[in-house]
Amino acid sequence: MFFRSELWNQADLLCSHVRVNQSNVHCDSLPVVLCLSEFRLAVVQLQVSGVKADNLSRARRLVKEAAGRGSQVVLLPECFNSPYGTSFFSSYAERIPGESTQVLSEAAKENKVYLVGGSIPEEDGGKLYNSCTVFGPDGELILKHRKIHLFDIDVPGKIRFQESETLTPGNSLSMFETPFCKVGVGICYDIRFAELAQLYSRKGCQLLVYPGAFNMTTGPAHWELLQRGRAVDNQVYVATASPARDETASYVAWGHSTVVNPWGEVISKAGAEEGVIYADIDLQYLADIRQQIPITAQRRSDLYTVSSVQEGSS
Repeated sequence: MFFRSELWNQADLLCSHVRVNQSNVHCDSLPVVLCLSEFRLAVVQLQVSGVKADNLSRARRLVKEAAGRGSQVVLLPECFNSPYGTSFFSSYAERIPGESTQVLSEAAKENKVYLVGGSIPEEDGGKLYNSCTVFGPDGELILKHRKIHLFDIDVPGKIRFQESETLTPGNSLSMFETPFCKVGVGICYDIRFAELAQLYSRKGCQLLVYPGAFNMTTGPAHWELLQRGRAVDNQVYVATASPARDETASYVAWGHSTVVNPWGEVISKAGAEEGVIYADIDLQYLADIRQQIPITAQRRSDLYTVSSVQEGSS
């Protein structure tokens, strides 16, 4: 699924007379990738099975597919290498670096993309974490985000889930730089905490990514609503990557991986099945929105503030 222009199907075409407004440079007959006010994001909605090797192989193939469609940044889903559930975390957990992150590193390098590796169960020092790793186009690890807010909920008659039974929370914010923009990272339940997104925006992030696995109760109710809220409140792009839906799984993911623009519009959205969606992230459009509705300059810092205690990764 695409937004705005199907011309990105021909991502190797040259751009003509496109202005990079931030630096007052003209991209006349230069490759699109050099026009840094716009880049292509791919979100992979992966069908996750109980066989780790199959999950890794499928993820690698879809990253290659996304890069072949002109994507410079690729996002994988939460727990992309294992089924999601407290009974699975310990048996699928790895140290970082390990088998799964080696595949991510190689896929990023082979395809020359920034690869946000969804998340995997991580073991470190006898503790388990839900961790997202990010690799640069050179295959080097540039960030590790451990899920800050653990998914502990109890909706009577519908769903009870307690990540804290097995997982330990992370304790830091996580951001990384690309040639296009700064990106803030959260995992699933992190999206419910508006303060995290506010801090990322105030620290210069223009894109927030959340690998996530909402379920058949919270998904239809809140998945899109939360993404649109974070995007509008902070005037940023928001992207979420879910596993594809598997009705036979013990935990059934909602699917519907999504990208939302700073105006709060859904610009790309998957269904329930496996696939890759694409969105062209237009940073000049983002700058225009911020200029038209200048909430950053209008905040009443004399009355309220949101601040971070632990700075974390950047």
